[in-house]
Amino acid sequence: MATVIVGAGIIGSATAFYLTQPPSTTTASSIHLVESSPELFASASGYAAGFLARDWFSSSLSSLGALSFDLHKELAEQNNGAEKWGYCRSTGTSLAVINGQRGDEWLRDGTSRAEAAATHDLKDGYGPAWLTRSRGGKVEVISEDDSTAQVSVTHQIAENLKCPDSKVVDPFFSDPLRLSHFLLSTCLKRGVQLHQPCQPLSVSNDTEGRISSVTIVSSTDPEKQTFIPCSSLIITAGAWTPRVFKTLFPKLRKTIPITSLAGHSLLLRSPRWNIGDDIKGDGGCHAVFTTDETGYSPEIFSRVGGEIYIAGLNSATLPLPERATDRQIDEKSIEVLKITAKRLLRKDDGDDDLEILREGLCFRPVSGKGVPIIGRVDDGLLGVKTEGGVWIAAGHGPWGISLSLGTGKVMSEMVEGRQTSANVRKLAL
Repeated sequence: MATVIVGAGIIGSATAFYLTQPPSTTTASSIHLVESSPELFASASGYAAGFLARDWFSSSLSSLGALSFDLHKELAEQNNGAEKWGYCRSTGTSLAVINGQRGDEWLRDGTSRAEAAATHDLKDGYGPAWLTRSRGGKVEVISEDDSTAQVSVTHQIAENLKCPDSKVVDPFFSDPLRLSHFLLSTCLKRGVQLHQPCQPLSVSNDTEGRISSVTIVSSTDPEKQTFIPCSSLIITAGAWTPRVFKTLFPKLRKTIPITSLAGHSLLLRSPRWNIGDDIKGDGGCHAVFTTDETGYSPEIFSRVGGEIYIAGLNSATLPLPERATDRQIDEKSIEVLKITAKRLLRKDDGDDDLEILREGLCFRPVSGKGVPIIGRVDDGLLGVKTEGGVWIAAGHGPWGISLSLGTGKVMSEMVEGRQTSANVRKLAL
């Protein structure tokens, strides 16, 4: 029988990736990825920053966070991730520019990209060369050693700052779009089947009342329907996960507590971002958390290819579209980001020499508890019987890229009945 994964974003692709990798015994051709968007990775999987952290998590997420961070490192080392999806080490910093207010305060308050354990002032000369410092501005490091990273564009920080009292270590970065494409293309080469653009329509039961198949329909041709035999159903549809459950299980006895958080972003290039410049300081890529006079908390991430990603302007009221490609970018929000970019990234003489490469909008799935929901959904809640189970992996909030590989690994283990590599018991629905 087949395994059907609804949602071919980075979580769904990572799940298929580990289901087709030893010691998994699932046959690749029996795995079906169903994606409703005509454009792959058109939401958070392709438009997120790509910030990776190891120990910036609460206790319920710490095991999964550590596993996923290590898997990102392992995957990059085995597949030349530095070149293929820009895996690189980074330094997390906080820039206080408004009345001494720290840029990472909202992180520390628990809503969270993190709870940084310690901070210290940067020495003279440290900090990204592309960051414009205002009078009275203060830059502090909020990560150390090797616990943060970026999925971005090729390089490793040359210098490792030391802070003996800190448990928080340097993040890494990756370009999430390229990482997602790598995971999916690898799955397809192994024999996984992709149905796109298609959306789930219904489930069918066998004579004993157990789920036996999933019916999907083409997003472009309503008359084109496909029946996929199914013993295990995994729903990894991000912010659209509650809609999928409502469609497939109208008798569901519990609300899936996931909502969407819309976030606008800019991808730009600055002539002052050169990897060689920062090697003389505290390394290559940087993650900067700061404040803005308009009241939001900008996040700025440099990528080794000369790109800088700026975001942090989020909205819980912007409605979730039917599909990711139906998004409508708010020009006022983009203008706010552009103003912030000019203030923080401009030349010292005030001239604007920034090149805008992309304007973006994505919808992050946020759970009611602030942590992802990972595990099997009880048959009693679904109102149906299952053989291999109905599973959920969604609600990762701002940590979807960082937790993606660990989530995929753990999901593959749970579906196959193996011992999990991380403790995710507290993440069940």
